[in-house]
Amino acid sequence: MKEIVFNNVCKFYDKTQVVSNLNMKINEGERLILLGPSGCGKSTTLRMIAGLEEITSGELYMNERCVNRVPSGDRNVSMVFQNYALFPHMTVSDNITYGLKVHKIDKHEIENRLKTALDMLHLKGLENRKPKDLSGGQRQRVALARAVVKRSDFFLLDEPLSNLDAQLRGHARKELVKIHEIYHQTFVYVTHDQVEAMTIGDRIALMRDGKLQMIDTPSNVYNRPANIFSAKFIGSPSTNILYVNYSEGNIILGRQKLLLPDIWANKVKISNIENLAIGIRPEHVKISMRPEKNSYKGIVKYIEDYGNKFGIYFEIEKNEIIAIMDENQFKPGDEVYLSLDFSKIHIFNRDTTESIGYPEEG
Repeated sequence: MKEIVFNNVCKFYDKTQVVSNLNMKINEGERLILLGPSGCGKSTTLRMIAGLEEITSGELYMNERCVNRVPSGDRNVSMVFQNYALFPHMTVSDNITYGLKVHKIDKHEIENRLKTALDMLHLKGLENRKPKDLSGGQRQRVALARAVVKRSDFFLLDEPLSNLDAQLRGHARKELVKIHEIYHQTFVYVTHDQVEAMTIGDRIALMRDGKLQMIDTPSNVYNRPANIFSAKFIGSPSTNILYVNYSEGNIILGRQKLLLPDIWANKVKISNIENLAIGIRPEHVKISMRPEKNSYKGIVKYIEDYGNKFGIYFEIEKNEIIAIMDENQFKPGDEVYLSLDFSKIHIFNRDTTESIGYPEEG
């Protein structure tokens, strides 16, 4: 089984813990994205899989064997680095095939794999150039080709697209998915870019401060965040969080209150939590100029024009909230009324920051 299993894996640098009690299974042939802010431990996690970092404690299994002390060269991995890591004195062809020659692969097989990679990554005609004669996008494709020709069971990528411009990144994302669909390696990809995570991954493992926050499909990470951090990290602009109190079916914000539907009120009652945080994404916020039943009153502070959308920032009881609207009919100082689409909200325990779940979960 070409799967990867972390069993209580920890990583320390001296006394600094950078990965904490990581328990995670990466399924055979899936595209798993390690996502999180800088310094969260995602690259360290990838490097432990590659054998480039020693594991301080716990066990790491690959292909159903513990690889804690297995050298990198014996793990059947291919890796693509953020900085390309190409040999400057070698041609494109030699960079791509160097690893195959070291492993004494048959010459004809090397030529076949090289041709396939050059065609796949649109590098034909560049075979005899050296890295200094290539653009950033071309160098990245050479680094990808070098990993592809190895045809390893495990394909590891450490922020491989971060040096490319937005247009090239979009094209490269499609190429990566195509490569995976051809070879079906177990694919582990590190990024801090949520767009890459959402568009490339079968599942996303979201990390913070060395700890796994949640691991799920992109849809569930976006629509059913496990905690406040997960809700705020995914999505731009970030999820609105309202810190409220609960009493007798109402969520109370300052001097204002909203009545929760019974289906949510029952969920909150079962959780036995009174200090709550309500999450609502900007695109799900509904505001109007007129009072509506079961709404909060606020004041517009400023407006951002995104070209195709508008960001309306307003304040309710000292809480700043943003709504994304197709059209703008507001101006700073306007009185507005917020009503919640209760099918789109998330409710968290304010103290633990964890989700209380969703009504249909029972």
